[in-house]
Amino acid sequence: MMPLLRDLAHARTGDKGDTSQVSVIAHDPADFPFLAAQVTEARVRAHLAAVLAPGARVTRYALPALGALNFVLEGALGGGVTRSLALDAHGKCLGAVLLGMALPGQGEGEGEGGGG
Repeated sequence: MMPLLRDLAHARTGDKGDTSQVSVIAHDPADFPFLAAQVTEARVRAHLAAVLAPGARVTRYALPALGALNFVLEGALGGGVTRSLALDAHGKCLGAVLLGMALPGQGEGEGEGGGG
């Protein structure tokens, strides 16, 4: 069984208007290189496809000194938290959904997945 992202990291989130940011922070800094290889813009976009607007932009910023990846999701909140008809599409919800992403076991498929 593949581990889930939440097994190796926790998330901090925020949102403003139609943009959400999700930071994925390694529990153990030694896991950061694996997370950086596996948690790519392409994989995050695919994992959150059901809530991202068509053409939504996903940008990843790596913060290796903090053991963190920060994702800025433009077009993620259905027009903005106060305008959206989506149920609880706030940043906290997106962070929880992202932590449910399956990861290959460490040593399997490292460096695959492209993006970011």
